[in-house]
Amino acid sequence: MQLLKDKHIALYVTGSIAAYKAALLTRLFIKAGAQVQVVMTKAAAEFVTPLTFQTLSTRPVLTDLFAPTAGNPIKHIHIADWTDIAVVAPATADIIATMVSGSAHDAASSTLLATSAPLFVAPAMNSHMLHNAATQRNLEQLHADGAHVIDAAHGFLAEGYTGSGRFVEPEAIVEHIESYIQEHSTLPLSGKRVLITAGGTREDIDPVRYIGNKSSGKMGYALAQAAFALGAKVTLVSTVQRPLHQDIKLVPVTSAEQMQFAVDTEFPRADVTIMAAAVADFRPQTTASSKIKKQSASNQLHLDLVQNPDILAGLGASKRPGQFLIGFAAETDDVLPNAIKKLTSKNVDMLVANDVSGNDVGFNADNNRVTLLFKNGQPEKLATASKDDIAREILQRVAGLIN
Repeated sequence: MQLLKDKHIALYVTGSIAAYKAALLTRLFIKAGAQVQVVMTKAAAEFVTPLTFQTLSTRPVLTDLFAPTAGNPIKHIHIADWTDIAVVAPATADIIATMVSGSAHDAASSTLLATSAPLFVAPAMNSHMLHNAATQRNLEQLHADGAHVIDAAHGFLAEGYTGSGRFVEPEAIVEHIESYIQEHSTLPLSGKRVLITAGGTREDIDPVRYIGNKSSGKMGYALAQAAFALGAKVTLVSTVQRPLHQDIKLVPVTSAEQMQFAVDTEFPRADVTIMAAAVADFRPQTTASSKIKKQSASNQLHLDLVQNPDILAGLGASKRPGQFLIGFAAETDDVLPNAIKKLTSKNVDMLVANDVSGNDVGFNADNNRVTLLFKNGQPEKLATASKDDIAREILQRVAGLIN
C-alpha cells in the first residue's frame, strides 16, 4: 500500500495502558512510508518512555511545551504546520474532554489546538468512563467538529473484565486513515470499479477429497491491494482468505462454477477485470455424497472428468465497450507462445504471461516472473520481483491505458 507514503503524521500518545500499542502503530506508519512525529503527554510517559518512540520514529518526541529546542523555538506550532494527518491514539477521556473544551495546558493539547489537518481519534478507556454521559457528549462534539472518531473495540480490559472501551488494533487505525485518503484523493483509478479473482479452485471428488492446484492467491490479493491504493473500488472473488483491507469487498468461493457465478454477477458493473485465479480446467462429472472407500480388489480409482466453463473466454466474448479485461497465463513451457495464443483466443486487452516453472517464482512463492502482453502493443518483460511490486506495475499500466 502506498497511500501513506511521504505523509506527515503527528501521533499523540496519551496516558492509557494501551500506550504500548502506539509503538506498533508508529512502526506501521513508518513501514507504510510515512514520516511520524510523536507527541506525548506526561501521563503517557509513565507507561512507555519517549525514547521508545524516538527510536522508532527517528525524531525527538515532544513532551514539554517549554523544553528548549534547536531550530524551532515554537515547536508545537512547527509540528502543527508540518502535519498532514493528526492521530490521537490512544485517546483518554481526559484528552477528549480537553480537545472539546479547546484547552491548551500542555504540549499535546497546545499542538492539537493549533492543528488544522484531518484528525483521527481512537478512544481507549474503561467501559464505564466511555459510556459516561459526559464522554459520550464529548465524542459527539468531536465528530461535529470534524474529527474522525474510530470506535473503541469490545474485549478484555485492563481491569480484568470484558467490556467496551478497548483500544482498537493498530492495523485497523491504519486502514481507517488509508480509507479516508483513498476517498478524498484524486488517484489514477478513483471512481473505477475493479474486479479481481484469486486462488486455485477446488473441485470436489467426495466430502474430503478434491482436485485442485498449488495457487496460493498471493498474486490476486496483491492486485486487490494495489488497485485499492490507486483509488479503485475493489471486489475480490477468492478461493482463499488472506489479510485484506477492510474496504475491499471479498466474495468467497470454492469451485470453478461458484467462481463463474460470482464473476458473472459482478462483471457488468466492473470497469477493469483481472482474472488472476487458477481455475481448474476439469471437474469430476459426479461428486460422491460420502467418502470413497479404498477398494480391496483394485488398486485403481477411475474418475470421469468434464470440462469446466472457460470463465475468461466468456468475459472476453461479452465485455462491453470501455471494459478492460486482463487474463493470466500460468505456463511452465513455451511461456510466450502459449500466452500469445491465449491473448488472441480469449479476447483480452492485456495478458500476464506467468512463468511458474521455478520454485522461486509463481505458485506459493512470494516473487513472480511475468511478461505483459497487450492487445495493441509490444510485449513488456518485467524484472523478477515481489508479487506486491508486480501488482503495482500492472495496475499502473492499466491506469495509464484506461485513462
